Amino acid sequence: MDTTFAADVSLSADGKLVLFVISARNQSVQCSISREALEQHFWLPAGANDVRALKAFADGRQRITAAAERRTLKSAGAPIALSAADFAGR
Repeated sequence: MDTTFAADVSLSADGKLVLFVISARNQSVQCSISREALEQHFWLPAGANDVRALKAFADGRQRITAAAERRTLKSAGAPIALSAADFAGR
């Protein structure tokens, strides 16, 4: 799948989500991944600051983007919210 990763990455106002956009199948898709998923599957320490959360996201970007891509196949452009369950058993 032809997917590019946008440089725009931010935290939600409450700090519980990392927000990002992917371009998949010729459309931009709003995506997020929970802090819980980053803690369970991407080595983010519990209670880590925002900078560390963004670093954990950057370090796991390829896996996170791949999971978002898989979800776009089912959702046809709808926003994607990744949770820890999306990475369980992988």
